[in-house]
Amino acid sequence: MRDVRNCLMKLFSSAGALSTRRRRRRGDVLAAAQQGRDGLLWYRDLGRCVDGVEFSMAVIQANQVLEDQSQIESGDFGTFVGIYDGHGGPHAARYVCDHLFRNFHEIASGPQGVTSDGIQRAFLATEEGFIALVSELWNTRPDMATTGTCCLVGIISQRTLYVANSGDSRAVLGRKVGCTGEVAAIQLSTEHNANVEAVRQELKAQHPDDPQIVVLKHGVWRVKGIIQVSRSIGDAYMKHAQYNTEPINMKFRLSEPMSMPILTANPTIISHHLQPSDSFLIFASDGLWEHLSNEKAVEIVHNHPRAGSARRLIKAALQEAARKREMRLQQYKIVEMKLLAQQRDLQAKIPDIEKCLDIVATLQAKKGTGEALITDFEVSEGIYSRTRIEDTDSVCLWLGANVMLEYSLEEAEALLKKNLENAKASLEVLVADLQFLRDQVTITQVTIARVYNWDVHQRRSRQPAKET
Repeated sequence: MRDVRNCLMKLFSSAGALSTRRRRRRGDVLAAAQQGRDGLLWYRDLGRCVDGVEFSMAVIQANQVLEDQSQIESGDFGTFVGIYDGHGGPHAARYVCDHLFRNFHEIASGPQGVTSDGIQRAFLATEEGFIALVSELWNTRPDMATTGTCCLVGIISQRTLYVANSGDSRAVLGRKVGCTGEVAAIQLSTEHNANVEAVRQELKAQHPDDPQIVVLKHGVWRVKGIIQVSRSIGDAYMKHAQYNTEPINMKFRLSEPMSMPILTANPTIISHHLQPSDSFLIFASDGLWEHLSNEKAVEIVHNHPRAGSARRLIKAALQEAARKREMRLQQYKIVEMKLLAQQRDLQAKIPDIEKCLDIVATLQAKKGTGEALITDFEVSEGIYSRTRIEDTDSVCLWLGANVMLEYSLEEAEALLKKNLENAKASLEVLVADLQFLRDQVTITQVTIARVYNWDVHQRRSRQPAKET
């Protein structure tokens, strides 16, 4: 399971939404209760900003190094929230966390104030700064060229909510439905992931001469067969040809020269005038939305107390992930059995083809000599019969399904060589697929164990409290 970073913000009719960074900033947070860390889960169950806006936040670490960052900033402009879902390392997310708001604030402090154009300029200025850092460190830290981050930003200024997104994180609004007591889920952000048909079409339109701009690999669409997102800050190796070469890892290198940037940092931005019926916002990275629908997440928040909402969403996602992993593990086992059966068939078929080729070669060597070929052939298991084969120009090949055809020796040799080549190629692909499948089985088993152990720890930690 990916790192999941999740911010929940409570909206009041007076304006505003709020999230938090892992450190409190300049007294913006007036009160924060029930905050702490539980193993790989970090949370703040309930906090309050000076303008009365309440928020909840949680993050669970799935990778060895936490690659995600988030932040909250408030000022005369309003409130700024950022969710930065890093990949390939933590460096890009950390850089964005330190520079994106700074660039935005500098632009928003001008006469135009907060605008969509200003937010876009802040994204691109941050991208430019990070690429400059990659260039500066290229000789000593080439891995910086292969790190990037998705960026989801929410800004509330004068009762207008701006949502800017570059990547596949998501912002969802919970809106009250009249006097029914129900809350509707409204997705505000546009996702840039190659698994979305519209994104694939956009990439194909931008790169009409590249048939491999999107590749289906192990059931997942990826840009150039490498990365799922089409927009991000960083990922210099997919934007500038000078960084798609040695010494970066081979798995990131393209097989053909890059004539134009493949990814972009340019965000999609929407603006929404806040209404009294707008109840709360959920900002989260794709690790949450992979397991919870918009409607399910909104339902969880709406039907429970505000305190601990973000942590509750994380727990629901973990439980759903564990359920899916268990189902997937069973599917992996079934597929593995089928692949192993195919492997056994190919491993038995290849020696048979090689034997047939040897016989055809022997017949060709005897051809024209007038000398008969004496050979033993297997009638059934353990039973052989000796036969005499006179000088011949043709052989009959058994093609299966009760079909046997006669071929000249030259045709038979060509056909058998082609079948042998295809069988060996299929076996190589099969071995690679089996290795990939076994890796997925291992990852799935480890994930299930981690989720199970975390849940056991949670139940044990609640036990003394109940007894007390």
